[in-house]
Amino acid sequence: MTIEIILFIASILFGIVLYWRESKSNKVYSFFNKLFYSEELQMKPGSKKGFLYQQSFLMRLVYIGVLFLLGIVIIRFIIPIDVYTIQLFIASISGTLVGTYLANFVFKSSEVLDEKSDSFVDVVKDTVEKGKDFIKDLETKDTEAIEEAKKEIKEPEAPKKSARQRLKDKGHL
Repeated sequence: MTIEIILFIASILFGIVLYWRESKSNKVYSFFNKLFYSEELQMKPGSKKGFLYQQSFLMRLVYIGVLFLLGIVIIRFIIPIDVYTIQLFIASISGTLVGTYLANFVFKSSEVLDEKSDSFVDVVKDTVEKGKDFIKDLETKDTEAIEEAKKEIKEPEAPKKSARQRLKDKGHL
């Protein structure tokens, strides 16, 4: 089980490296494209599409499966020991697929951050300015509320005389 986990993690890293390498240059894919397709069906010279880069899930799965199948056949001839071949094959394919999608996520997020970096700075500045205005409003509202409270509290008036005291003052009692 640990061999599969180690191979899975290693193949995630392998998938990231493959995707990154192919995003920089797709010479191998364009070579095979020129080899297999006629002039009308060949990809355009400026296209960045590769075996993994800008491909759909199914085509990535096919290309990765063929790559690892060739690798396993070569390894079987070099080392004729039968070690969990199927489990290792599945772990390596799934790890490489996960690695390519992880690399795709990183590339897309970095592109979005590069495009939106100026607007992020503007948004942060606007937010800071709004925060300052909000704090100033709170300070003025606080001082206004304190002044209103002082007016309402006023100095305590002399205690009012009771009805009995008033009657005594008038001489009725």
